Amino acid sequence: MPTLDRSPALVATGFLAIPVAQALVGLPSDLLARIEAAPIDPDLADTAAFSDAYGYPLDGGANCIVVAGKRGDEVRYAACVVLASTKLDVNRVVKQLLDVRKASFAPMDQAVELTGMEHGGITPIGLPAEWPVYLDARVLEAPEVVIGAGLRGAKVFLPGRVLAAALPNVTVVEGLATEGLSPSA
Repeated sequence: MPTLDRSPALVATGFLAIPVAQALVGLPSDLLARIEAAPIDPDLADTAAFSDAYGYPLDGGANCIVVAGKRGDEVRYAACVVLASTKLDVNRVVKQLLDVRKASFAPMDQAVELTGMEHGGITPIGLPAEWPVYLDARVLEAPEVVIGAGLRGAKVFLPGRVLAAALPNVTVVEGLATEGLSPSA
C-alpha cells in the first residue's frame, strides 16, 4: 500500500493547481494551519481508487461536483461538496438552490476550463469567486475529509468544519446528498 507524505498546504503549493494555491495563501493562519496536502499517484485520483490504494475511508472523502443550471438564456454554475459515500441530489435540491428549471453535472471539459483545474482534481478551494458553494451538512461532521488539489497528482486534507470556514459563498445544506455513492466516486 502506498503511503501519503503529508505536509502543511503552503509548503505543498508546488503540487497544487494555481487557483488552489492562490486561495490558500489568502486564508487566515488559524485555518491554514489545519490544512495539509500530499502528492499521490495521478492514476489513483478518483475517490474510490484513492480510498482503495491508500487505505483512506470512503466516507472520509468529499467530492466536489460542478453543476450547471439554466434559467432562460442564463447558465448558473455552482459547486456542490458531498461525502464520497453519498449521492448529490441534483434534480430536486440543487435545482431549487440555483432557482433553475433544469440542473445537471457540468460537462467535464467546461468544468475544467472554468475552474482552471484538472478532471479528477476539481476542488472547492480556488473556484471562481462568484460561484455559490453548497456543502452537505454531513461534511461538517467529518473530523477530516480528503478533497482534490486542483491537479490529479495531489490531495488536500482538512477538517470538514475548516472547509466550510475557508470557502467564500458557502451555504451548508441539510439533505444536499442522499445515501449511496456519488457518480464521481
